Amino acid sequence: MSRADVTLLGATGFTGGLTAEYLAAHVPAGATWAIAGRRREKLEQVADRVEAAGGSRPELRVADVEDAASMRELAASTKVLATTVGPYLQHGEAAVQASAAAGTDYVDLTGEPEFVDRTWLRHHGTAERTGARLVHACGFDSVPYDLGVLWTVEQLPDDVPITVRGYVRSNAAFSGGTYHSAINVFGRMKQAKRTAAERRRLEPRPADRRVRGGGSFGKGPGGVGYGVPLPTLDPQIVLRSARALPAYGPDFRYEHFAHVKKARTLAVAGAGLGVAFGAAQLPPTRALMLKAFEQGTGPDEERRDKSYFKLVLEAEAGDQRLRTQVSGGDPGYTETSKMLAESALSLAFDDLPEVAGQTTTAVAMGDALVSRLQAAGIRFDVLD
Repeated sequence: MSRADVTLLGATGFTGGLTAEYLAAHVPAGATWAIAGRRREKLEQVADRVEAAGGSRPELRVADVEDAASMRELAASTKVLATTVGPYLQHGEAAVQASAAAGTDYVDLTGEPEFVDRTWLRHHGTAERTGARLVHACGFDSVPYDLGVLWTVEQLPDDVPITVRGYVRSNAAFSGGTYHSAINVFGRMKQAKRTAAERRRLEPRPADRRVRGGGSFGKGPGGVGYGVPLPTLDPQIVLRSARALPAYGPDFRYEHFAHVKKARTLAVAGAGLGVAFGAAQLPPTRALMLKAFEQGTGPDEERRDKSYFKLVLEAEAGDQRLRTQVSGGDPGYTETSKMLAESALSLAFDDLPEVAGQTTTAVAMGDALVSRLQAAGIRFDVLD
C-alpha cells in the first residue's frame, strides 16, 4: 500500500462527502489522496462521483474505528489523516490514538470540548514524542475564531494588553451529525467539567504572560442588537493559541458572543436551548431526542447556498482600536468541508512551524492556512 499525502476517514457521510468533493478538486497535481471507511462499495460510490465531476480519483482504504488494528494500519499509510466520523466522543478517539502513535498529522471537525480535553490527557504526550500534530476543530468550530483572532492581533502592537470580542451571526441549518454531537455534549456536562479540571491541573501555562476569557450579556457589535455569551469550544481554542504565541501580547483577553439583533429571536432561541439542555440530562428523553434526527443527513445544496456567517471582531490594544470581520457562505457544511480540506492540505504541503502534540490551527498552520482560506473565498476584512 502506497503512503497517501492525505486520507479522509468518513467520506461516505454527509459532511465527509462534501469534503471528498473539495479534496478531489483541489489536491495538487501529482499528490496522492485516499478515502477510508468500513464498506468498500460505498467508498467506490464516492470515488466514482468525485471522478465523474472532474476531480482526482482517490485510493480506497477499508478501516473501522471499532477495529484498532485497521486504524493503526490506516494512520501509518498516510501523512495526514482527516476525519469527519462523529460524534467524536463516541467514535473519534481511535483515529487520534493511531495518529499519535504513528507520528501522523491529524485533523477533525469536533466541537466537543470534553473530547478535545480527553485526547490531550491521553495522547498529547505520545504525539509530542512522535512528532504528530493533532489539530482538532478544523471546521466552523473553530477556524474562523482562531484564525480571525490571530489575523487581527497580528495587526496590533504585541507589547500592550489586548482585548478581543467576537460576535458571530449565521442563518445556517444543521445536520444530523451536528445535532447528535450537541445533544451528547449537553448530556455530559458533569463529565466534561471533570475532564477540563484535570487538564487544567496538568497543562503548563505561560509564566510571563496572562491569558483570560470571559464576557457577559450586553450590546452587540457597534451597539446593535445583543451579544449573548457562547460557552462553546471556540473561545477555549482561541485562548490556547494565545498562550502559545507571543503575538497576543503580555495580557490577552477574549470574549465570545452570539450576535442576536432582535429581542424576540433571543427569547425564542433561549427557550428552545433550555428545553433541549434539560431533556438531554435524562437518558430516556435524550434517547428520544437522538432518534428525532437521523445522522448522515443535512441541508440540501439550495438551502446551503442561502446560508452565511459573519464574525465581527472588536479589538483594543492600548489606545488603538480595530474592527475586523471573517465571513463566508454556509458555515456548517460548505465552508466547514473547505476548512477541513484546506487544513489537511496545509499540513501536507505547506512550510509550517515545527510543533508537535495537540495544537491549534493558529499555532500549527497560522498565516499559511489564512492565505489558503482567502484564496478559497473566505473573507478576512478590516472594517475600521
